[in-house]
Amino acid sequence: MTIPIFSGFLLGLSLILVIGAQNAFVLRLGLKGEHVLPVVLTCAVSDAILILIGVMGFAQVSAIMPWAEPVLRYAGAAFLIVYGARSFRSAFAAEASLQVSGTATITLQGALLTCLALTWLNPHVYLDTVVLIGSISTQFDEGRGLFALGAMLASFTFFFSLGFGARLLRPLFARPATWRVLDGGIGVVMWATAARLLLASTPV
Repeated sequence: MTIPIFSGFLLGLSLILVIGAQNAFVLRLGLKGEHVLPVVLTCAVSDAILILIGVMGFAQVSAIMPWAEPVLRYAGAAFLIVYGARSFRSAFAAEASLQVSGTATITLQGALLTCLALTWLNPHVYLDTVVLIGSISTQFDEGRGLFALGAMLASFTFFFSLGFGARLLRPLFARPATWRVLDGGIGVVMWATAARLLLASTPV
């Protein structure tokens, strides 16, 4: 009984540990202490929904609607390009908002909308949660639900650890120079992800 849960947890954790735009956004908010709980809940619940869809056979639905994948790819790439440009602008701006302490620099609504866009407009999220986890879950027959539960637990564990554990790095990020490096790194991640999405759509 524990084998499907453990297998799902390990697979989900291995997929989500890859540095990406969503993780970088959660890390930044965690460092600043801005809307951490609602953001990590949004990320984890979104993953849980996608995992559930994958286990229930969304891969078959995507075959019926082939237009969904390219639409998500281009929309996600456009969003990542814009968000990456904002990160680069913050990296080169010597402002007090780069400090860890102080008032929030993003509203709750803005944080949640950005989080949702980084999650639901990223085709790689669908590849990992819906296609990959969904297809592997078929190996467990009656334990498929437990496998999905394990993958969901991995998502909740990771995002809560990332969001609330980021505060341990606050002394390092008390310096504006460190924030500039983080913002620049986030910009690189955003644009690199957008490039992969666009290149994936180019015919060979």
